[in-house]
Amino acid sequence: MEEILDLLRENNVSVPVPLDLPDEDQLVMIEEEIFLPIPRDVRTYLLEASDVIYGTLEPVTAADPNSHTYLPEVTAVAWSEGVPRYLLPICEDKGAYYCADPEGEIVFWKDGELTDETWPSIWQWVRDVWLES
Repeated sequence: MEEILDLLRENNVSVPVPLDLPDEDQLVMIEEEIFLPIPRDVRTYLLEASDVIYGTLEPVTAADPNSHTYLPEVTAVAWSEGVPRYLLPICEDKGAYYCADPEGEIVFWKDGELTDETWPSIWQWVRDVWLES
């Protein structure tokens, strides 16, 4: 995890208005809003690295309710498009969604169904998918 956090920080793109990191209280409010617990690794990612901007993928954020990547908004849209309600979207990609299951495994939902693509944690997904985008 630390190695991947370092890679994210190294690749972070400087922008005029940087993203903020959420605090624990904001994550609790989001969990209450979406009626779903945030898996531990995803929670750590949100608290420590959700301010990183890199490449073409835009993973969810949790600090700014007005952002198009705000977790409750992405979740509502994903669920309305058919993503199973037990999955927590972590990134939308052209109508497909990378999602965390309750144990924190990342699965890929595309064209109305889950695919065979999975990653054991958000950290492997960051390394194998996001940093490669």
